[in-house]
Amino acid sequence: MNVRRIDDYTYMIDKENGMNVPGIVYSSEELFKKSVDEGSLKQVMNVAKLPGIIKASYAMPDIHLGYGFPIGGVAAFDAETGIISPGGVGYDINCGVALVSTGISFDEFMPKIKEVTDDLFIEIPSGLTSRKGLKVSSSDLNEILRSGLKWAYEHDLATRDDMDHTEDHGSIENSGENVSKAAQQRGMSQIGTLGAGNHFLEVQKVSQIFDYDLAGKFGIKMNEVTVMVHTGSRGLGHQVATDYIRMLREADYSVKTSDPELISAPVRSPIGEKYIDAMRSAANFAFVNRQIAIYRIRSVFEKHFGVTPRLIYSLAHNIAKEENHVVDGESMKVIVHRKGATRAFPAGKASSPFEDTGHPVLIPGSMGTASYVLVGLRDNLDKSFGTTCHGSGRVLSRNQAVKKYAGLVEKELQEKNVYARPATKQVLYEEAPESYKNVDEVVDAVYGASLAKPVVKMIPVSVVKG
Repeated sequence: MNVRRIDDYTYMIDKENGMNVPGIVYSSEELFKKSVDEGSLKQVMNVAKLPGIIKASYAMPDIHLGYGFPIGGVAAFDAETGIISPGGVGYDINCGVALVSTGISFDEFMPKIKEVTDDLFIEIPSGLTSRKGLKVSSSDLNEILRSGLKWAYEHDLATRDDMDHTEDHGSIENSGENVSKAAQQRGMSQIGTLGAGNHFLEVQKVSQIFDYDLAGKFGIKMNEVTVMVHTGSRGLGHQVATDYIRMLREADYSVKTSDPELISAPVRSPIGEKYIDAMRSAANFAFVNRQIAIYRIRSVFEKHFGVTPRLIYSLAHNIAKEENHVVDGESMKVIVHRKGATRAFPAGKASSPFEDTGHPVLIPGSMGTASYVLVGLRDNLDKSFGTTCHGSGRVLSRNQAVKKYAGLVEKELQEKNVYARPATKQVLYEEAPESYKNVDEVVDAVYGASLAKPVVKMIPVSVVKG
């Protein structure tokens, strides 16, 4: 493949071998050389071969190998004549992150670090354990799929402020009728839970503020304790993806490519419309899943400190969105696939109540390293359909991480004064900080590429791993 460095933070893969558009990877020279593998670049190229793709096949600095699309991949298609690809959304539909501010200072929190973290571990079940999430009825689940946070609000599990501080207000319109019974059954006991693997709950300290004005508007203060939650649609979303990938493989009109993981459907085909509807249902489920975790975080902090943490933002990583963007000087309705990538609309494009600031962009680091709040820059609308990275990005597989870091991670976290409550020791080793790219370098590349700028940096205090 012909990969050219066209500026300090942009690499281009020229159109070749059936590519309809070029590939564009945003990365620094150092990150690109040490952490962008050939397999991920081939996935960028394969996405560029999908029919109807607009402008380019994009990848963020946290790019690594995924299913179909690379993780960190972004692509847009015409909303009427384009395609929808489950591989461009992922199996964990609306895997995402929420961040709450507690108003508690680091010094006030530390004397209770173990008992608070242990209570969070108990209240928010994690991993593939026997502990269950919020008990709901079948009719409740159906309403969650249709209305998302509207259901939580009606059941006193969310506030209006929570809805305002959630992407799409936590409710994406859909029929709720295209999620299989198998998917519903898998999700029934998983509301308010963390997934396994890289899903987590982390108590953090605000260690650096880059933009005091924006931090103040987001409600974040220096040295305060925040809590970040990373989880998604759990088994329900995984089953939705499984169901529709199987149906696409059996459908005569599916869009098949050289990479079977990129099997797609025309947006306006029967199966395309059903998948989009089911994906939106799964996204609503994920919004509620994170919201119930937030509700339980509040109960823990109310118990120990008499304060009610406030939601800063809850956002999606794995999703396809119908959005209006300017393409070649004209407004166009497109389906933007973001696979392990975060919507980062700047001021003027963001929805209420962030019209004047832009949406908060939440970038978790690896366990034991920093996390960030960013905000989108105006250039990203032209450069990436208003998108930035979603994290630091893996460089080692979970098996490689276990072989290399088994028995070492506990000591490393202790040296950093991070208290860990994992579901198993295995997950600590799988998620060793060194198995990911350096999040500081990733954020620097995002800023250098004019996609988003840092507002706040947080460092971990304690962590619950799924």
